[in-house]
Amino acid sequence: MGVKIFEKPKVTAPQNRLLVDPETEPEAPEKTRLRLGIIPLTDCAVIAVAKEKGYFKGEGLEVEISREGSWASIRDRVALGDLDGAQMLAGMPLASALGVSGCFKPAVTAFSMDLNGNGITVSSDLYERMEAADPEAMACRPISARALRQVILEDRRAGRPRMTFAMVFPVSSHNFSLRYWMASAGIDPDRDVELIVVPPPQMVAALQARRIVGYCVGEPWNQHAVEIGIGRSLITGYEVWNNSPEKVFGVNRDWAERHPNTHRAVVRALLEAARWMDAPENREEVVDIIARRQYVDAPPDVVANSMTGTWRYSKDEPPVSMPDFNVFHRYAANFPWRSHAIWFLTQMVRWGQVEQPIDFRKIAESVYRTDVYRAAALDLGIATPPTDYKTEGSHESGWTLNWGGGAMEMGADRFFDGVPFDPAMPVEYLLGLPLGALKVDVNALRRANA
Repeated sequence: MGVKIFEKPKVTAPQNRLLVDPETEPEAPEKTRLRLGIIPLTDCAVIAVAKEKGYFKGEGLEVEISREGSWASIRDRVALGDLDGAQMLAGMPLASALGVSGCFKPAVTAFSMDLNGNGITVSSDLYERMEAADPEAMACRPISARALRQVILEDRRAGRPRMTFAMVFPVSSHNFSLRYWMASAGIDPDRDVELIVVPPPQMVAALQARRIVGYCVGEPWNQHAVEIGIGRSLITGYEVWNNSPEKVFGVNRDWAERHPNTHRAVVRALLEAARWMDAPENREEVVDIIARRQYVDAPPDVVANSMTGTWRYSKDEPPVSMPDFNVFHRYAANFPWRSHAIWFLTQMVRWGQVEQPIDFRKIAESVYRTDVYRAAALDLGIATPPTDYKTEGSHESGWTLNWGGGAMEMGADRFFDGVPFDPAMPVEYLLGLPLGALKVDVNALRRANA
């Protein structure tokens, strides 16, 4: 508590610019030349725009962007120091603190890149089977997994093998969203289906080749399958959890400690880019930038479908308005909420990725660096929330975060099943969820969080 709303500084340029030349001062602790990694997804846009619109340059940074093919590549190249930082899944820095999913070097984040941006898509054949199995469930949006459960039961009775679905990485929001959606209808994602990892740019090809029957992925790879007529989008990530956290900017913890001013300068540049991007009149230019080959390399009309606030569930349906499908700055989108971190940690425990009791709050506070974010925001006169934690799931529409002397407009935060999340009670939340594969002793987990 006690964080103030700061007025816009009277100076026109950000303070504390980096003035170190690494060639003339090779031992200087700060860096001006950086190599940052991205994955070809529309939410790499904050990094791409910061480069193309000169926000990095305005901070004295010379940035090269490296387009990577998979999240495993991002994880490994940042850990090894080949990349100074990268677009990361929100769960990746947390996984690094726990040694989960191959993460072997601690990372931190001080910047959330966006909210929402994902969808669950299935093949046209599976969609037709779901419609036949439970037409009532398929007629209601957001679509539940109830019809999918009926199809699974039909296959089981017929002795058919389990269907294969894909997600992008074990600790991704995509994996947790897909599991959350399935489990809410009584589907055990570890026993009733097979889940595999497929890099985002390969999802459409895998669906077309019938290696998988569906997937959860970020844009533009849902809309691309819809546009070419091989898939149907069932539900967006926004509908699973309104304004859920998605990607973060991550760096190695030791890198952040060695280069604190550089880290802060990068966050400033990303904040400026995100603020510019969220103005509706700038979204068409964002589409033009990220559709380019060096970024997403996808047809501009496909990229535009979600980026400009619409969504198409199927090729034979007109697009629907979904203005919050991509949120880059409003609703405190860039703040690294530690409550979001705790939610991701609960899902890692829920699905057996964490096998020893953990202190949720301690990990969240060591990885999600709200102090660095607040320092960068202060430099730019951008308001910050007065607390690092908030409850989720109790707002079906926009609301206002009020505190003494300040207020901030926030977006809806409801989960589609109506279950609220209180970050102060993570163990109770976990035990109230349907299904799961806990490997942690519950009593030991309670003691760790007492």
